[in-house]
Amino acid sequence: MELASKYNPADVEGKWYQYWLDQKLFSSKPDDREPYTVVIPPPNVTGVLHMGHMLNNTIQDILVRRARMEGKNACWVPGTDHASIATEAKVVNRLAAQGIKKTDLTRDEFLKHAWEWTDEHGGIILQQLRKLGASCDWDRTAFTMDEIRSESVLKVFVDLYKKGLIYRGVRMVNWDPQALTALSDEEVIFKEEHGKLFYLRYQIEGEEGYAVVATTRPETIMGDTAMCINPNDPKNAHLKGKKVIVPLVGRVIPVIEDDYVDIEFGTGCLKVTPAHDVNDYMLGEKYNLPSIDIFNDNGTLSEAAGMYVGQDRFAVRKQIEKDLEAAGLLEKTEAYTNKVGYSERTNVVIEPKLSMQWFLKMEHLAKIALEPVMDDDIKFYPAKYKNTYRHWMENIKDWCISRQLWWGHRIPAYFLPEGGYVVASTPDEALALAQEKTGNAALTMADLRQDEDCLDTWFSSWLWPISLFDGINNPRNEEINYYYPTSDLVTGPDIIFFWVARMIMAGYEYEGTMPFKNVYFTGIVRDKQGRKMSKSLGNSPDPLELIEKFGADGVRMGMMLAAPAGNDILFDELLCEQGRNFCSKIWNAFRLVNSWEVDNNASTPAAADVANDWFEAVLGKAIEEVNDLFSKYRLSEALMAVYKLFWDDFSSWYLELVKPAYGQPIDSITYEKVIANFDALLKLLHPFMPFITEELWQNLWANNNEPGKSIMTVKLPVIAKADIHQERIEAFAAAQEAVANLRTIRVQKNIPMKEAIELQLAYEKQEDIYLLETMVGKMCNAKVVQAADVKPDNAISFMVGTTEYTIPMGDNIDVEAEIARMEAELKHKEGFLQGVLKKLSNERFVSNAPEAVLDLERKKQADAESIIHSLKESIASLRKA
Repeated sequence: MELASKYNPADVEGKWYQYWLDQKLFSSKPDDREPYTVVIPPPNVTGVLHMGHMLNNTIQDILVRRARMEGKNACWVPGTDHASIATEAKVVNRLAAQGIKKTDLTRDEFLKHAWEWTDEHGGIILQQLRKLGASCDWDRTAFTMDEIRSESVLKVFVDLYKKGLIYRGVRMVNWDPQALTALSDEEVIFKEEHGKLFYLRYQIEGEEGYAVVATTRPETIMGDTAMCINPNDPKNAHLKGKKVIVPLVGRVIPVIEDDYVDIEFGTGCLKVTPAHDVNDYMLGEKYNLPSIDIFNDNGTLSEAAGMYVGQDRFAVRKQIEKDLEAAGLLEKTEAYTNKVGYSERTNVVIEPKLSMQWFLKMEHLAKIALEPVMDDDIKFYPAKYKNTYRHWMENIKDWCISRQLWWGHRIPAYFLPEGGYVVASTPDEALALAQEKTGNAALTMADLRQDEDCLDTWFSSWLWPISLFDGINNPRNEEINYYYPTSDLVTGPDIIFFWVARMIMAGYEYEGTMPFKNVYFTGIVRDKQGRKMSKSLGNSPDPLELIEKFGADGVRMGMMLAAPAGNDILFDELLCEQGRNFCSKIWNAFRLVNSWEVDNNASTPAAADVANDWFEAVLGKAIEEVNDLFSKYRLSEALMAVYKLFWDDFSSWYLELVKPAYGQPIDSITYEKVIANFDALLKLLHPFMPFITEELWQNLWANNNEPGKSIMTVKLPVIAKADIHQERIEAFAAAQEAVANLRTIRVQKNIPMKEAIELQLAYEKQEDIYLLETMVGKMCNAKVVQAADVKPDNAISFMVGTTEYTIPMGDNIDVEAEIARMEAELKHKEGFLQGVLKKLSNERFVSNAPEAVLDLERKKQADAESIIHSLKESIASLRKA
């Protein structure tokens, strides 16, 4: 297989992805291996790939590919979410563009359009994930409204209803006036807004005076049914037992007393509008106040308001301010900043609204789902999100699960002609229950009316890890027994309540155990200025364009370099460029190795011998480090460790030491070791950069590979701890520093490489110097000799640790410049020594510090004193010259 002179991702990525598909390398079936299961956080069926998806799925793919190489049966299940609100909104907009209103259609007619939209757009994002290299088992692709998932949802609804956990009633809910549906508390995003505080005058009935109320929502006064004061508020004591008149409206309302009212806020008087505020609703319930709903579902004022009928709520706010002022009923306004609730889906201000809805009791479910996370049966990465989780679980409210939409799982409740209802997962079961409940065997389905509402989208996705393996419909089937609980969940912390917590609840309720063992929380992708990436800001690049420009491997690396778990990602295209450059580095290193001619009869040179021993040790240490980082889900650091291993250790040092002289062959023993090391590096890199590693690995073993073989199915490199020689690594590091110093001196003094130089140092045994002598000889054209008792004149010295190295320079040295350099270094070391001595003279530090810390400080002292002594001697020697 010939390699092009430059790496071109377009020549590689499509070819190998199709190969993986053709060989069914992503497929998984239960067997005797350890399962490794990941379920994709299902993206909206209407969605397209964005930067958040790209980060999340890159992380999942890294984990899945690594699990395969660990010998596990990796199963990554893809799928999409029907996204009730988002999808219905898109279908409504498309119909509007055709001049069709939703209200002009029957439910079935509308659903036909919705399914057409889904069929048209539903697979786009999953196809895009293939460009990224996502190794999902595509044969398992699921949809939250397909037959298995739909049947599961309805069965769970019926089961929870029978257990008394689902109920129906009129409650205060969050209402989305654009989507025309109720929302759960978790679907409300609070934003800080700069608005006004309006001070309104309520005339005291039968008196000349006024009670003044401060409110941010004057447009709701038409729904006022009481005024409330704190019974302990002396400034409003005169209002006790009185009645007041609602401004403009003229309605007389009572003054009630409750210590809920904050004496310090505004004037201490609170207008009570039970139909349009959660806290007012509770006061209304407590004091049996009437409730007047003044808003239509779309946020315009209703007939019940009696004024401004049909006008939008925010238009009314502007108008009522003018009308109150004209009537002398607006005392003043003040600038005011408060938090306003917005719909997470449509980004419009929500309205608190009394509405008949279906609710799921959460106390029992929260109780069974809290302990496993707190006890680390389910581990969170980073662990800081445990506190967020606990706070929500301990303050949980019942979940409003009904939505006033047509696209979704229709609530399986059927209303009877005489009143009441039955709940059943199929129409046939509903009819049988209805006949039994009414005692009327002649009832038909035509006599029953199914609830018009559908279920909250999250009511299907909370079952996702179970329903993907059909665990609700067919409990304890082979797949649920094998793949459940799943292994790792990768998701954003923004849906810890929507999804993570609820999946844990469902897991323990229906499987009796956790739905996943670990949760890896990604951060939010932001631009380099720290702004969240969004279409509205125009700061979010198109992921597919990034892949086309930098290659999938380059983009994956760029994302991961900036992606520590749980922390926001400051994304910059330069990171993808760095990823692309790394691909070129790997490519060129392989081409170099591939170009060498092998001599089976040649002996191994000393430099290669040294390099092979050292790289074996450093590779083993890196493997151990990467394994440890993966165990802690520190994937960004794991990638950086492999990156440095390849770029620095392998390319800059190892290949330089083992490569043969120009035009000369390499010995076969060294070449085999180089190939084995390259193989190990490609395996370590594969989970992060699947395409280039597959291409090069196939080239590496072109003559030995069987058809259908892939790097993704071979085992990761393993090395015994006994093979990690730390002393060898440390000795090599010292020699590296010496080489770096020698190279710098050659450049500074303009000494050509062909001119041999002498490196003097004191040593006792020849074998102690073998490593250094071999490296500087190969890489610096330098010869190591025993230092004389007296330093030569005009010599340059440098320190590596506590060892002094001297290079006799003859006439090639600027004595004054060298003295100045050494004096600067001496000053720095003397300052450092003073800091250490200060620590060691501090009795408190010495008495409290562990012995190991004290030993380290004493070693620092000894090293610094040795270096200072050597520098002073060198300076004195130069001054004599």
